[in-house]
Amino acid sequence: MKYTVSDELLGTFVPIVVYWVYSGIYIVVGSLDNYRLHSRKEEDDKNLVSKTTVVKGVILQQVVQAVVAIFLFTITGDSSGDSADSSTSILVLARKFITAMVILDTWQYFMHRYMHINKFLYKHVHSQHHRLVVPYAFGALYNHPLEGLLLDTVGGAISFLLSGMSPRMSIFFFSFATIKTVDDHCGLWLPFNIFHVFFSNNAAYHDVHHQFYGSKYNFSQPFFVAWDRILGTHMPYTLEQRKGGGLEARPTKEYKEN
Repeated sequence: MKYTVSDELLGTFVPIVVYWVYSGIYIVVGSLDNYRLHSRKEEDDKNLVSKTTVVKGVILQQVVQAVVAIFLFTITGDSSGDSADSSTSILVLARKFITAMVILDTWQYFMHRYMHINKFLYKHVHSQHHRLVVPYAFGALYNHPLEGLLLDTVGGAISFLLSGMSPRMSIFFFSFATIKTVDDHCGLWLPFNIFHVFFSNNAAYHDVHHQFYGSKYNFSQPFFVAWDRILGTHMPYTLEQRKGGGLEARPTKEYKEN
């Protein structure tokens, strides 16, 4: 008897596996102190939550995401969609992929920024994520459950529905988005990181946002920086050698003076 796993199940659980595998790689690579944006001591001293609590929080969010994904795939199920992918031109697939990226970026920018503007939401919801002053890879999805639902789960569902992608295509899109999100929180500036070539929104860019001086800037995530530039919340930075080894993202001169 031949057993197969549906694209819906793969689209639900592959990104979760990817999250922990990719985070595990960064745990190993994190031993390269010369590429860290913060020292190990800063990570231990500045962060306000234990790594055990972070892991529990991430698992909770992933459970919620899995439930929502299964429900979404159930109500939108269409067996013809996946077979159509194989006969669809690469340009059409690329259009859907990029459309989903833009939709997810737009949703997350405005929701993320609003959670900083609204004092109640920041204090009771979004501040949980900012307990990680020094971000690290497997803390990328450490959020309050409500934030995880609104930003990631609902944002992902909207990008899936409006882009018109199939469950099979969603496997690749959400795995890619997961890898990008983990990379943005890894706290490392690696010379061979291909994401730094194609995306201005990267580990250093998001690290600025996690610092006190940058908390009102660099809201864009996880792909582009367009909304920050358009709406005046873009904080440029320079990468400088940190005393004691490693690197540090610092705001450019005009922002230091402000």
